[in-house]
Amino acid sequence: MRVLLIGGGGREHAIARSIAKNPRVNALFALPGNAGIAEVARCFPIAATDIPGIVSFAKEHAVDFAVVAPDDPLVLGAVDALTALGIRCFGPDKKAARIEGSKAFAKAFMKRHGIPTAAFETFDEAQAALAYAESMPLPLVIKADGLALGKGVVIAETRDAARNAILSMMEGGRFGDSGRRVVIEEYMTGPEVTVLAFVDGETVVPMVSSMDHKRALDGDLGENTGGMGVIAPNPFYTEALAARCMEEIFLPTAQGLAREGCPFRGCLYFGLMLTAAGPRVIEYNCRFGDPEAQAVLSLLESDLLTVLEAVADGRLAEADVRFADKAACCVMAVSGGYPGAYEKGLPIEIGLLPPDVVCYHSGTTRRDGALVTAGGRVLGLTAVADTLPEAIDRAYRAVEAVRFEGMAFRRDIGGKRP
Repeated sequence: MRVLLIGGGGREHAIARSIAKNPRVNALFALPGNAGIAEVARCFPIAATDIPGIVSFAKEHAVDFAVVAPDDPLVLGAVDALTALGIRCFGPDKKAARIEGSKAFAKAFMKRHGIPTAAFETFDEAQAALAYAESMPLPLVIKADGLALGKGVVIAETRDAARNAILSMMEGGRFGDSGRRVVIEEYMTGPEVTVLAFVDGETVVPMVSSMDHKRALDGDLGENTGGMGVIAPNPFYTEALAARCMEEIFLPTAQGLAREGCPFRGCLYFGLMLTAAGPRVIEYNCRFGDPEAQAVLSLLESDLLTVLEAVADGRLAEADVRFADKAACCVMAVSGGYPGAYEKGLPIEIGLLPPDVVCYHSGTTRRDGALVTAGGRVLGLTAVADTLPEAIDRAYRAVEAVRFEGMAFRRDIGGKRP
């Protein structure tokens, strides 16, 4: 079986390692991949957003099955283009990917289907957005409508902060076209939970819950990032909450998308907040989270490729999806200055890692044979253990084995407990 993986981050490294274990796979390709993915797949320098290039490659290399992992190619219609060639794909088509590609679409969808979320309004005109922000209680949440690498959300504590966020997005071009329209929401409080779910259009199979840490600095301070670390399972997410979320959020979302003519087939990411009034949706993503995938897939006992195929073929109800009764922790080692400006091309040293730790590559490449940095988030040190405290301790011991100039990381991943 010839498998194509689109993407080149830590999430894709986790997916590639799992797929490579399947004995039916005789060729695994990655576009563009990274230095870690290159250890288990053949990588080619075709951007994940180069849809014509991806299609041409898939034809030339007689691909049987494709996994489109990042949000950008999903929103651009990579699955539609590959499916048109007769290639089976894991990932939603362009219509279903709007659930992440447009926050305005997602919020209106939730309103139509009675799915609990924060109160909101959507704006295409800056002055109207400014007037609304002036009239609402603080703090406010201001979101760029489109994709922004996980950074298009501002929590405004003051009127000036709200005004600056709106103007920088809508008139200043901070996120390009993604910020020309904004969604302004009420601020919700409570523990955050991520639940990734396999969805084949009808059947929903949630994975182990997780807790991401978005802010750059300890204590949830600093700017939003793509994710500084994650633990799984989430200690705040009980069996009772899981049952309630399935009934009030997960199934209504899948059923609503199907009724609207855009059934979702792939990994649907539910970003939730456990408010005093019950669970609420913060956001949807149309793919595995990063770094959530690194922790969650580390706990998967079933064969990942077999599950991905079942999703693509509409057979998820028959699939064997099992997770270990253990815990995982991923700590991201990032470039100095991230999520702002940072230097690339710095040599990386990786020493001896503790048992049951995998070093997932997020932003790495090789230059003259040497491993060097190539992104803001560089490595995800991911540990599995019988208990969460053990997994956290093991992950941080692994961080001590990694060195590159300017390396930064949060020291409080998994510090919040009920």
